[in-house]
Amino acid sequence: MDCPPGAQLLERLQGLLDAEHLAGLAPSASVRPVACLAACDRGCTAAIAMPGRWTWLLGHLGEEKAEDILAYARLYAASAKGTVMPSRRPESLANMVQGRVPAILYNEQEKP
Repeated sequence: MDCPPGAQLLERLQGLLDAEHLAGLAPSASVRPVACLAACDRGCTAAIAMPGRWTWLLGHLGEEKAEDILAYARLYAASAKGTVMPSRRPESLANMVQGRVPAILYNEQEKP
């Protein structure tokens, strides 16, 4: 496939973030591509993470959900521990959560 779904989503997200930058807005997220999140049976996947917060694995995504993913990212960033209640998520992302990783794992990895 010339442009797989993950690449399409990445391109759309980056385009939206570039538009925010051109409009003088603070970016709602930063995007980093990865080769694989080992969730092939869950469609296009992504992870959202910040230090000290839960990391979430999101699935069943596509470029048509890019705006809602950034809305979710803003809610995630505004939360104290990285939890966005299902009732606050954009409707199109109702079934997106595939798993989460506790923030404590990052702290444990940093210890000698």
